[in-house]
Amino acid sequence: MPLVPTASIVDAARDARVGAAAFNVIHLETAEALVTAAERTGLPLVLQISENCIRYHGSLLPLTRATLALAEESSAPIAVHLDHITEAELVHQGIAAGVGSVMVDASALPYERNVATTAALTAWCHERGAYVEAELGEVGGKDGVHAPGARTDPTEALSFVRATGVDALAVAVGSSHAMRERTAELDKDLIAALRTALPVPLVLHGSSGVPDDELRRAIAAGMTKINISTHLVSVFTGSIRRTLDADPSLVDSRKYVKPAREAVAQEAARLLEVLNTPVASSELQVAETSVRG
Repeated sequence: MPLVPTASIVDAARDARVGAAAFNVIHLETAEALVTAAERTGLPLVLQISENCIRYHGSLLPLTRATLALAEESSAPIAVHLDHITEAELVHQGIAAGVGSVMVDASALPYERNVATTAALTAWCHERGAYVEAELGEVGGKDGVHAPGARTDPTEALSFVRATGVDALAVAVGSSHAMRERTAELDKDLIAALRTALPVPLVLHGSSGVPDDELRRAIAAGMTKINISTHLVSVFTGSIRRTLDADPSLVDSRKYVKPAREAVAQEAARLLEVLNTPVASSELQVAETSVRG
């Protein structure tokens, strides 16, 4: 199947009030696992490659080309996206390689420079038919500007979207990057206010620390694109530890990586089902009642 535009996956999810799953690729084995999950469920998936991942591999093209090839050969609807990109050159390289969307992350800059940088890269991407996500109101769990207690202001967010022309906005509503326990509680009132205020879909970063039911409540309140990385990385690593503990004599890495790849495929498939199950009317009423307070 040809690559699916990120816009079509996100917009369809927003219309249906389900989550658009966006899972991060760390290396080829996780990309294979995530594609397998999408094929088993028949559900759409955005494969994300972050700037940190690119730095780990030393350059953008090898893993990106491999991920694009997996997506293009898959029977499932899959998009490929660059995540948390701070360098313009990586944006240029990714779009030239065939990636359909990018998250421009200028959130560490002062507001005016964030707007200017994001607007310039958004215009460049739009000229080439690429979809752009950006961030406002720092998401927790990172050094420096990112503060766990940060929240996105709806009025400022609307001004930012209008000034930059971005297609989707990552907002700070209580999640935090790199959480290893799924205990986060999100600000559903703020999510609802942001959905009402903004003409673009909302993106939840740091979703690994959010339990299933809370993710569904966030989607009911108005969140759309759901990014998950650390949780699936933990599943992969946990499987490898168990396999090596059971047989310390293993040398062939394929013998412990293969079950780890399967573990990620199973958990990613489960998460795809969770995110794509429409919220029942009774659950929606509960969420809306909570929002109205």
